[in-house]
Amino acid sequence: MAKHFFTSESVTEGHPDKVCDQISDAILDNILEQDKNAHVACETTATTGMIHIMGEISTTCYSDVAQIARNVINEIGYDNADCCFDGSTCAVLTSIDQQSPDIAMGVNESYELKDGENDVNNQIGAGDQGMMFGYACDETPELMPLPISLAHKLAKQLTKVRKDGALDYLRPDGKTQVTVEYDGDTAVRVDTVVVSTQHSEKVTLEQIRKDIIENVIKPIIPSNLFDNDTKIFVNPTGRFVIGGPAADSGLTGRKIIVDTYGGFSRHGGGAFSGKDPTKVDRSAAYYARYIAKNIVAAKLAKKCEIQLAYAIGVAKPVSIMVDSFGTSEYDDDKLAKAVEKVFDCRPNSIIEQLKLKETKYQPLAAYGHMGREELGVRWEDTDKVEELINAIK
Repeated sequence: MAKHFFTSESVTEGHPDKVCDQISDAILDNILEQDKNAHVACETTATTGMIHIMGEISTTCYSDVAQIARNVINEIGYDNADCCFDGSTCAVLTSIDQQSPDIAMGVNESYELKDGENDVNNQIGAGDQGMMFGYACDETPELMPLPISLAHKLAKQLTKVRKDGALDYLRPDGKTQVTVEYDGDTAVRVDTVVVSTQHSEKVTLEQIRKDIIENVIKPIIPSNLFDNDTKIFVNPTGRFVIGGPAADSGLTGRKIIVDTYGGFSRHGGGAFSGKDPTKVDRSAAYYARYIAKNIVAAKLAKKCEIQLAYAIGVAKPVSIMVDSFGTSEYDDDKLAKAVEKVFDCRPNSIIEQLKLKETKYQPLAAYGHMGREELGVRWEDTDKVEELINAIK
């Protein structure tokens, strides 16, 4: 492939969509702490002065969803009127029902179990039909694409300098974007960096631009990727005082590309936040990442995409696809056969292998679900490398 550019974006935890993701996952965490077998599909919307929590939840426990939402909002930093939103005074509406029994009958007892296949990992079926993708490449230590890796790091740094008081005029809402120039498959330079951050009225645009370059961009973007032609845009509209839910409505699951690979890989369309791990939108996407990362870590390919597809109520995936984009000495069919030997892609097995009933999901609801090695999530482990190498041989 000739020289080309690729761009990925991230957003801070104060972005209205991410506020909603974090509320939905905080509610999920609270319920799973009390009831590991709960079925949760929790959606949140946000707008000026209002949060609306809705969905289907079947559980034996009590969860104070309104208070959880307020706590999340305040922890993010929306705790006074100066930020245009206040978790202590905003309205919180709830519209929650139980999971449909028509769905539950397929999840609670899989097609295979009904057909007499009494394997423990056939106990539950997939919570929905659909396809999920996982991806890994050797561009970064965490085996993520460089553009989304840098965009997330910039967004986290933007939040850090706000919360630690280094730039106390910043407000919670913000977005980052990074364009990387490639020569073939090799990242050679950063072409463009965009940072937009909510701020108080008391600071000048010149001060914001100077501070963001010095305190956010330079500490994150490696100096060897900068050159004289690199373009930097900080608050290019000139003003970003009104932000968060007051400026733009928020919705759970509206940042699915930010949550995954920044557009570098295909996406099945399903969101993660607010869903318990019987929903393969979440669990199988994590597992596909786990498979892809182990293939790249085993040096069986320089980059790899995995697709898993399911039928509702059926435990075994209807298809497993491996695409190594011509970067492997093995053909993709042979890689797929090795994957089937090493990885059990049935939902119950995924939940057990990745410890998904014990995972804390709220920390994942901002700055990406993939590549988060610092959180100790199991799908970032590379413990299947030797098994894959043996299976391919």
